[in-house]
Amino acid sequence: MKILVFLLTILPLVGQSVPATSKQAVVAYTSSWNSSYADLYLYQRNGTQWKKVSDPIKVRLGRKGSAWGLGIHSSPKGATLKKEGDVKSPAGIFFIGGAWGDAPAIHKHPKLPYRKVTPRDLWVEDSKSPYYNQHRILPHQPKTAWEKKQQMKQNDFAHSLKLFIAHNPPPKAKPYAGSAVFFHIWRGGGSKPTAGCTTMSEENLIKLVAWLDPTKQPVYVLLSVSEYKAKRDAWKLP
Repeated sequence: MKILVFLLTILPLVGQSVPATSKQAVVAYTSSWNSSYADLYLYQRNGTQWKKVSDPIKVRLGRKGSAWGLGIHSSPKGATLKKEGDVKSPAGIFFIGGAWGDAPAIHKHPKLPYRKVTPRDLWVEDSKSPYYNQHRILPHQPKTAWEKKQQMKQNDFAHSLKLFIAHNPPPKAKPYAGSAVFFHIWRGGGSKPTAGCTTMSEENLIKLVAWLDPTKQPVYVLLSVSEYKAKRDAWKLP
């Protein structure tokens, strides 16, 4: 079994702000921690100034809203943290990893890694596995019940294009802290929440993937409006 790690950057130590080297930001604002709805915007930084470069994009989040995730930021002491199976989206600041999908090729930046998903592609959501929250490629067709359970989604339009959100990323993912968090296509035209991912229309996801430039070290910021306002200056948010 081999692994492909598609993080776009070399992850730095956990900090308290958006890295100075990050020139693109995908920012989603929720009305509260319990909301599964958010408005998402794209920002680009020129020097020290962030500029909004998109209209609002409607997205859906976890069924039970959001909770602090494991990313670039430091979560407040005593805060509710994202856990495996809690159907909450991770909040905070995260790098954005590679893309996966059903198509042989997609429109993207040349340096954005992309892989066409096959039946041999796994994303391990088993918290007891040493490969937890890792993409793995089997050298054979899935045989065991465990291998079949860890397969990446097959023949599912909502997962026909997806982009990794580096919450609790490999190679040092914390067991039970949450796995397989992606941007992907929403279900029911946005009428359905997620199990923890951030979803949007196919059209908007295609545009997002095409816009991302790995050389600009893009980040994803997901926060409630009140939390965003409280941390904007200290975390150097857009």
